[in-house]
Amino acid sequence: MSETMEQTKSVWMQLGQITSPASLGKDIQSDVCIVGAGIAGMTTAYLLLREGKTVVILDDGAVGAGQTQRTTAHLSNAIDDRYFKIENWHGIAGSRLAAESHTAAIDRIESIINDEKIACDFERLDGYLLGTPGESVELLEKELLAARRAGLSQVELLPNCPLITFDTVPCLRFPQQGQFHPLKYLAGMKQAIQRLGGLIFTQTRVEKIESGQPTFVLTYLGATVTASSVVVATNSPFNDFVTIHTKQAAYISYVLGFEVPKGSVGKALYWDTEDPYHYVRLQTLPETESSGDLLIVGGEDHKTGQAKDAEVRYRRIEEWARKWFPTIGKVLYRWSGQVLETIDGLAFIGRNPLDRPNVYIATGDSGQGMTHGTIAGILLTDLIVGRQNPWATLYDPTRKTLRAAGRYAQENLNVAAQYTAWVTGGDVDSTQEIAPGTGAIVRAGLSKVAAYRDEHGVLHQCSAVCPHLGCIVEWNRNESTWDCPCHGSRFDKQGHLLCGPANSDLENVTSLVEDGIVAME
Repeated sequence: MSETMEQTKSVWMQLGQITSPASLGKDIQSDVCIVGAGIAGMTTAYLLLREGKTVVILDDGAVGAGQTQRTTAHLSNAIDDRYFKIENWHGIAGSRLAAESHTAAIDRIESIINDEKIACDFERLDGYLLGTPGESVELLEKELLAARRAGLSQVELLPNCPLITFDTVPCLRFPQQGQFHPLKYLAGMKQAIQRLGGLIFTQTRVEKIESGQPTFVLTYLGATVTASSVVVATNSPFNDFVTIHTKQAAYISYVLGFEVPKGSVGKALYWDTEDPYHYVRLQTLPETESSGDLLIVGGEDHKTGQAKDAEVRYRRIEEWARKWFPTIGKVLYRWSGQVLETIDGLAFIGRNPLDRPNVYIATGDSGQGMTHGTIAGILLTDLIVGRQNPWATLYDPTRKTLRAAGRYAQENLNVAAQYTAWVTGGDVDSTQEIAPGTGAIVRAGLSKVAAYRDEHGVLHQCSAVCPHLGCIVEWNRNESTWDCPCHGSRFDKQGHLLCGPANSDLENVTSLVEDGIVAME
């Protein structure tokens, strides 16, 4: 699914846009149809083409225009949820497979870059998990032992981080991590896919997947792709109505990019153990943009549609960054992205639950979208060509992780609580209170309306009911979007779909007017 925010742009969006191919205008046949042109979809397409399969990619936006362009592009085998938790949820064998697969993903990205000669600022570098000031090293020691049991024998505990220039806290060093420019990488992948005969169609939203043998992928433009296998790699799958969405939750994460003098911060990946946590990397900027480097700092996550304090969160990121990296200068970039956190720390990659065996999904990035997306490419290729893969059970979308039952219950109780918005008042009593350039929810009889007033004072209204499972959306002032607090569907300020699991726009206000629910100004 495409996601085009208007308020913020990442450094990648500013410096690395990809030329979009045309939309699909006629029926077509292929071995595999992939829906989604982000890291997971493009990697899967490339690897399948290398296996001799014919591949068609569809996306309702541009290549990489979803969450791939809003990542901070850490390439890491240091699990966000920590190895001691992965071990608890999946056992030692599962933890070893998780470490093996994320390590293999970084290696595969590097090999693709070398094979295709992609200039995308790829580097190998260390990663440092920083302890929390004033707290014991017990958590780091626990993670060290779990990481080594997972097979990461070179992880070590250090008394301080050697790349931070003032007294700091103990840390774990994870060697052989990586980073790159995600849109430059996908631009190179796009060229390679087209050279290998792959077909890419953008501005082409999929309306429906009719599973069977063969499977029909129907688009809103009217054209149909007939394929033996279908992969839905849209970050949040629109073809799985309920099952997967009870096992993962959407979170918004915030990012600031600071100008920093060259050489003043050691080039590495950094993460802390605070709650909410922070993550950091350095990016070299073109000399035309800055004489220094860019320090990218993210964190302060919250569930999508369940907070309205973006400015407070940006401020907390800046305060944290200036404490840890005192040489940073002004803020050059600010943006946010959406992360899908699964209940057991690992992505869902494989055959879609309750579907035919030739329909596959890749979702649940869990804060590691670049490596999970690459794992998806490797694993789905093996499944489609009929090759055994040792990771298949670990990432199986149908898995039930009993030790994560508490987290499952907590997330779904949170979702259930969001439906109380049906009986509460609106953000404002009248649309007259909505200032130009802003939006608000207004109660209209038994329903609610998402009302946005543009810069010219014209009011735009649509239903506030998310077409996925009926939650009431919330206004996101930071990105000028309507966000669903239940499962993370997002819509632009006039109600047009940006990302799923919903697969249609918010209901047009014309039908609401005809039903007498809301009146135009």
